[in-house]
Amino acid sequence: MQQLTNSVPDPRLRGLTWRKSRYSNPYGNCVELAELPDAEIAVRNSRYPGGPALIYTRAEMAAFVHGAKAGEWDDLIS
Repeated sequence: MQQLTNSVPDPRLRGLTWRKSRYSNPYGNCVELAELPDAEIAVRNSRYPGGPALIYTRAEMAAFVHGAKAGEWDDLIS
């Protein structure tokens, strides 16, 4: 059976420097982030370095980080 994906290669993702949180676990289940030249932020699963990746604006990432710091999604992990 052929595996289907819902992504297309994005040339903006080539050559980026990806970073993981120091809180990432040693089993490879990590989220990685990279800054694109236009200041957007790419997010990917470290188990699939070839993609896909989601791309967010700085404002979108700021809203997410502020929400996470405020505990808005704590109920999802408890």
